[in-house]
Amino acid sequence: MGLDMYLDAKRFLWFNENDLSKNISDNFPELGEVRIKEVTAEAGYWRKSNAIHKWFVDNVQNSVDDCGTYDVSREQLTELLELIECVLKERGRACELLPTQGGFFFGTTDYDKYYFEDLEDTKNTLTNLLTDKWKGWEFSYHSSW
Repeated sequence: MGLDMYLDAKRFLWFNENDLSKNISDNFPELGEVRIKEVTAEAGYWRKSNAIHKWFVDNVQNSVDDCGTYDVSREQLTELLELIECVLKERGRACELLPTQGGFFFGTTDYDKYYFEDLEDTKNTLTNLLTDKWKGWEFSYHSSW
């Protein structure tokens, strides 16, 4: 039990991607000849990283923390990445730039090594997702606790 956070990536499959659709169908024979229309992947996962969660709530979810699923633009992911890079360079400003948030099973609110490890992991995830190889994918965020 606790704060679990997910960044999903979804991609619509065009008709010229029939090979991929066929490969999926081969693994799920119950689908028969239906056309696979999209693929969804877990592009990011966090556990009790409440500062990252707070950022998504404040900047993507219009300050509504309801465990809903919200679309996230590449621009928003870029904004979060830039903020994380700034905090990693100026660690003394962490509580000002990317504050933690307490909550029911949200984890520690300390600015300790685990806080900065979460930021490093998030930086690596976002850096990967913002490359050209993820062009054409749509992102969404949701959490649960």
